[in-house]
Amino acid sequence: MLNALSRPMVRIVDRYLPDPFVFVIVLTLIAGVAAGLVQGTSPLQVVDMWGNGFWSLLTFSMQMLLVLVTGYMMASTPLVRRGLAALAGLASSAGGAILLVSVVSLAASWINWGFGLVVGALFAKELARLVRVDYRLLVASAYSGFIVWHGGLAGSVPLSIATEGHPFEAITGIIPTSQTIFSPFNLAIVVALFIAVPLINRAMMPREEDSVYIDPKLLAEEKDDRDPTGTPADRIETSPALSMLIGAAGAAWLLQYFLAGGGLSLNVINFAFLTLAILLHGTPRNLLNSLNQAVKGGAGIVIQFPFYAGIMAIMVDSGLAATVSQGLIGFASDASLPFWSFISAGVVNFFVPSGGGQWAVQAPVILPAAEALGTDLARVSMAVAWGDAWTNMVQPFWALPILGIAGLRAKDIMGFCMVHLILSGAIIALGLSFL
Repeated sequence: MLNALSRPMVRIVDRYLPDPFVFVIVLTLIAGVAAGLVQGTSPLQVVDMWGNGFWSLLTFSMQMLLVLVTGYMMASTPLVRRGLAALAGLASSAGGAILLVSVVSLAASWINWGFGLVVGALFAKELARLVRVDYRLLVASAYSGFIVWHGGLAGSVPLSIATEGHPFEAITGIIPTSQTIFSPFNLAIVVALFIAVPLINRAMMPREEDSVYIDPKLLAEEKDDRDPTGTPADRIETSPALSMLIGAAGAAWLLQYFLAGGGLSLNVINFAFLTLAILLHGTPRNLLNSLNQAVKGGAGIVIQFPFYAGIMAIMVDSGLAATVSQGLIGFASDASLPFWSFISAGVVNFFVPSGGGQWAVQAPVILPAAEALGTDLARVSMAVAWGDAWTNMVQPFWALPILGIAGLRAKDIMGFCMVHLILSGAIIALGLSFL
């Protein structure tokens, strides 16, 4: 059973993996030293790149914080809670809970990565209220569904190259999603992961003596004991009128947006989550009580994302990211280029954990190589996309929202995720190389 493999990894990670904030500081130092040694960048230049890029992800940081907050608020409404509880009721055992949360997370992440992170975490918490199951593995299973996001409907690379006027149109032209997201090789990889990921999670279930359980009472929401009939301010806060008015305005905008052909984006998802939360909580006070619970898990996002922006600036501005990519694909052949593009994207992803940002760095290196070798440009592009998704399994950057919602540390789940890094990497590499 895979628990024989996951058990030592869990112990190693628990012993040696520091807090994600320490991890991002170490990555910063590695990127800076590597830029000096490989690119000849001076220490002052490295510091200048780092500082200039430090705040370049502020918009994205706020979006990610809102993914956590609005998703939590929506899922904490009575109606959604009842729906999650009904779905969680399908799991009558620990193994069933692991399988169910894996499938739900995979499906939600394939639709949209932000949606998948929130739904997976909240569903894991609901399952933990009903089923006695190792909480670390349950949350790790919820996060493992994230592996499919870049091969799904919101994949930034395939959507970019399918858009007229994208930066690399002179090389690739317009590549429709029928050749990327909905291509036979990509769908085969997705289907294989939909089968393998839940089974891997189920096979990693720890022995009883190694399991870590959580008291369901710790997952309960705090109650507001204030008198709703007190002051005029209290009566306003507990009146549904304001919530219904502003919620109706939000719903009207969403309806108009989708009828006009608008698609899912991070801003739209956050807007939809917030609108539903306002409507379903019924009163401003209920919404604010949920908000107070939600923001407790957002500290990691607020402090760490600027550091990743600084790392990305060092990697891009020094040319280090392009050098790493070129070094890994420099000896590739027509047949092996997708594989080496996948590997290089996985490596670069540790330092540039942004699908769109990573594509901007690697495409100028990988696409001309594919063109020169006669390799299918759509397949090579998806190889970069899958490489980005692959090492997210052990990159704490993307785990922060789900960890914030679940109330866990990175070291609690990363041992299990390392098993996925090995096994899912093999599945994806085989699919890119031979299908």
